[in-house]
Amino acid sequence: MSGSFTILDGLIIFAYLIAVLSMGFYYSQKTATDSISYFLAGRDMGWFVVGMSIFATNISSEHFIGLAGGGAQRGLAVGMFELMAIFTLIILGWVVSPVIMKSGVITMPEYLGQRFDKRSRKFFAALSILIYIFTKITVTLFAGGILFYKLFGINIYASAIIIVLITGLYSVIGGASAVMRNHLFQAVLLLLAAVLLTTFGLIEAGGLHALRQKLPSGYFELFKPMNDPDFPWTGIVFGAPILAFWYWCTDQYIVQRVLSARNINEAARGSLLAAALKITPIFILVLPGLIAVALFPEIKGDDAYPVLLASNIIPTGVKGLILTGVLAAIMSSLASVFNSTATIFTNDFYKMKYPQTSENKLILIGRLATTVVVIMAILCVPLVKIINTQLYLYLQSLQAYVAPPITAVFLFGLFFRKITARAAFYTLVIGEGVGLARLIIDILVNLQWIDSPMLRWLTGINFLHFAVFLFVLSSTILLSISFMKEEAEAPEGSGVSVPYNYVQLNTLTETIRMTVSFRGNLLFPLTLVLIAVGLLSFFLS
Repeated sequence: MSGSFTILDGLIIFAYLIAVLSMGFYYSQKTATDSISYFLAGRDMGWFVVGMSIFATNISSEHFIGLAGGGAQRGLAVGMFELMAIFTLIILGWVVSPVIMKSGVITMPEYLGQRFDKRSRKFFAALSILIYIFTKITVTLFAGGILFYKLFGINIYASAIIIVLITGLYSVIGGASAVMRNHLFQAVLLLLAAVLLTTFGLIEAGGLHALRQKLPSGYFELFKPMNDPDFPWTGIVFGAPILAFWYWCTDQYIVQRVLSARNINEAARGSLLAAALKITPIFILVLPGLIAVALFPEIKGDDAYPVLLASNIIPTGVKGLILTGVLAAIMSSLASVFNSTATIFTNDFYKMKYPQTSENKLILIGRLATTVVVIMAILCVPLVKIINTQLYLYLQSLQAYVAPPITAVFLFGLFFRKITARAAFYTLVIGEGVGLARLIIDILVNLQWIDSPMLRWLTGINFLHFAVFLFVLSSTILLSISFMKEEAEAPEGSGVSVPYNYVQLNTLTETIRMTVSFRGNLLFPLTLVLIAVGLLSFFLS
């Protein structure tokens, strides 16, 4: 496939890398004076940068490769996870971010510690770092490696190291400011790349109507039957929101972008911008998979995007531009992982142990932590080479085994004062233990290392259905332990002299009042929903 790329394409890619490094170094010249400046860009980001940063953080190589691959295999149904984000981001902007920003925390584990206790804070912090290193980084490099290997025959190990080093360089030096400013540039590029590939693909396919004629009707079904192995409608309706709340409203990887906003209103508007952008993936990331299978019926799932990009339907120069969009997606997500992991380590481990540490030293620790994460990412690269498509799917479904206990603890903790610290900790430990057990059983059964009818039946339960079960189990544990005592435990280290639920409800009331008083805040999300429904109706008609 490499022969279809020209020197012009290579020069475009080289120019992108120079531009990214230049921007990173430019913003790093504004030396951080305190930890807030380094980790949260001084809490001075406007809504447009916040929204674009959220979107760039979210969209990575697994979206380009995975969504197109899912579209090639199962059709538009895979895009339902993207549409779910629209509603969850509205919740992030209106309900969660006002509460989190009022609390003054830097990380989501810190918020959990403020609401409950240090045990939950440390557990959630450690769990988050492990998830980032062994899933987000590995999956991102794996998906990107697939593309570069299939297009150029480049060794996955070599390409991954180059990407990690370049991204790590400006992440270490510039901190959150360099990361988020680069996100603005990278978000525009990845959107442009996705639109270009979809446009040329649709032209080659003869338009949307012709595409519908070439593919079975099942490719255009958004809701699959309840017994569908991948996307049952019951799992989409009841399970996907559980995963979405964890990812968009509790994960430092995303929420750190919101915490960098200069005020609550900017955070809310940034979240709404990200929600608007999340309308696009089903049309510009999933649809290329349908186009690929229509034009090249012999392809398999993960091959869809590389085959389409390497084909002769894309003009010279445009291929290089599209590939820079994929690179932008990879690097923006990796930069967010590096930044978030360093923030959690510095604030939830080092600063807790050494509370009197100076601001300059916290910045130094943050830079060292980022460097360590970059080195660990490089050490994890050999794992990328042994990942096959089947294991990649395991990693994608991992969130269903991780998210439910966290979602339960945050949701109930947000609205109910009587949820105790003891209940929150044991819910996290037991819930994550059950999820880990399911993941291990999945791997052992699929590798045929164990053969038990009962365990095969367990692995046959769709991961979204399992997420519903685990959420119900976690909620039951949380409520049962909480109501074993007549008095709710006071939150440890909350730093407030009034009952915690009063602070929460007061903030929520202020948010609702702000929303009602500003019509745009109310009309915009409603408009988003109407646009999404309208586009899908047109698409499926």
